[in-house]
Amino acid sequence: MIDLKSVHLGYSDTPILKDINLQIKRGEFVGIIGLSGAGKSTFLMSIIGNIRVLQGSYQVFDSDLCAMNKRALRELRSRIGFIFQSYNLVNRLSVLHNVMSGMLKNIPMGRSLIKLYSNDEHDKAYEYMQVVGIEQLAMKRCDELSGGQRQRVAIARALAQEPDILLADEPVAALDPKSAARVMDVLLKVNDTYGVTVITNLHHLDFARDYCSRILGVASQTISFDGRPGQLLGHNMDAIYENDPTGTIPVITAGMDKIIGRDNNMKKAA
Repeated sequence: MIDLKSVHLGYSDTPILKDINLQIKRGEFVGIIGLSGAGKSTFLMSIIGNIRVLQGSYQVFDSDLCAMNKRALRELRSRIGFIFQSYNLVNRLSVLHNVMSGMLKNIPMGRSLIKLYSNDEHDKAYEYMQVVGIEQLAMKRCDELSGGQRQRVAIARALAQEPDILLADEPVAALDPKSAARVMDVLLKVNDTYGVTVITNLHHLDFARDYCSRILGVASQTISFDGRPGQLLGHNMDAIYENDPTGTIPVITAGMDKIIGRDNNMKKAA
């Protein structure tokens, strides 16, 4: 699905990330960790063709990212949902209409302008709202919602694209621990229910360990760790966070699972 060989990435001729070699398969749940500014967002944005490939081979959906014209790039992006830390919703519109906006690629412009949707489109939107647990908020304006609710609307909107890949750039960084855990529960449910490949940047190691099937650590302008959560040991974390001037590693407060009444089995069953 995603295949990088000796890839250098940058915004100009200066590389931000160097010598990236990795493959991401369909259905994986990948967490990316590292210090702020390490290049986590740069890697995510590169998957939708927003970052220059300075060197190497970069394939997405078996197509060469470097050789895509504008039309091919639009088609690529239509298959990839993107979730932002700041939600990027239209606050004056209802939850339902924000979710429906994810279907615009399949809805004629005339119908979309007057918000005329078919019964099938309404049914799909309701399904996605149910998956993320916001169906009871369908007619509320998004500016009336909490941060955690807004992020779940953003996930439902991304689902409405029927994506093959879901990218999430620090989706829980602005949320309290309970809301953040619920958003992560939803991402895991989406991954399990639809088989969508999820790739997310995370500041909190506990979330990466608890939810992701694979973790990538970004440090020193490259991928310094690539493995399962159980393989992320002390020396790996030292390599990932070695430039942290505070000497601390961002983790959720110990015992949080008990505080919010969750455990790993509950997450799997959500």
